[in-house]
Amino acid sequence: MSPLTIYQDGCDDATIVSNLFIDEYMKDANDAQLKVFLYLIRMMSAHKITSISDIADKFNYTEKDILRALKHWEKNRLLTVDYDDIKNPIGIHLHPIVPKTDDTTAITVSDTVSSKKDAVGLVSVPTVTPVPKPLYEKPSYTLDDLRAFKEAEETSQLLFVVEQYLGKTLSPSEIRTILFFSDSLHFSGDLIDYLIQYCVERGKKDFRYIEKVAIGWADEGITTPKQAARSARKYEKNVYDIMKALGKDSNPTKTEADYILRWSRELGFSPDIIFEACERTVMATDKHRFEYCNTILVNWSTHNVRHKSDIKRLDAEHARHKETEYRDHPSKSTNGASKFNQFKQNNYDFEALEQELLSN
Repeated sequence: MSPLTIYQDGCDDATIVSNLFIDEYMKDANDAQLKVFLYLIRMMSAHKITSISDIADKFNYTEKDILRALKHWEKNRLLTVDYDDIKNPIGIHLHPIVPKTDDTTAITVSDTVSSKKDAVGLVSVPTVTPVPKPLYEKPSYTLDDLRAFKEAEETSQLLFVVEQYLGKTLSPSEIRTILFFSDSLHFSGDLIDYLIQYCVERGKKDFRYIEKVAIGWADEGITTPKQAARSARKYEKNVYDIMKALGKDSNPTKTEADYILRWSRELGFSPDIIFEACERTVMATDKHRFEYCNTILVNWSTHNVRHKSDIKRLDAEHARHKETEYRDHPSKSTNGASKFNQFKQNNYDFEALEQELLSN
């Protein structure tokens, strides 16, 4: 993503944490949100430029984590974000910290545009600014909350339909999750119905999986079943692109689609990282490519890979390790060489993996 310019809209020109921020805002923020906001204050006071990817790298978060943190502070009216024409963030306006009110609704477009008129205008203001989405954290609902939700006429029908999809009675924890979809993600009954149907049709009835899909839809601004269906078709295109990258021209099997879904949604990898793993897989083996590629990506996830620069770092570390191994044990290092030994790799034994896969 492009660099962000941080504007000072009435904030003190020093790295100072307001007592008002500590007393009223800090208690409702998680670690990522606190780190991001304090880092923005620090960068602003030093008149430095940063970016979403830089902040993510500094605190070992994903870029989505940083964007969610920014949305949290936008909702609390402590900052606003400028976007370019394709909705990439290009600027941040830090606002004065004022006493918190009961009105925690998202900033409207008119509020955002109004605040920008008083900013130091180094960046042009887009005609339309996206309205920030809510914070995706599940509140601590009480038993009374769950009982009221379950007994409401419209909700009771929805829960009945969900139980038919899942083929079981919902637990209090699962009802709490559906309440979260309605109360915090602002999903309509129709959208929740479609969400459950969408996941069940793909063989996924686990609520942790369903919740991840729901948050993904909320991130995309999906509010209707029609939008969700359009997003699913877009996902299917990504599936076929990855299939092609692995040398597969057929329709994906359920197992293959599950692998691809895990790489993008559970491990959180962007397409360029997945395609890099696919390229290395194709260079290494003709068989069991999904298992092979999955091993690469799981290892990269373990080593907190989020950008191609992280992969280069791991490759360099592996090269140093192999050089040391060759120097200390030259006879051992030259045995069992394969075509993949000449290809950049990380700290795992691809040769042993391939033999294990081929023997199954």
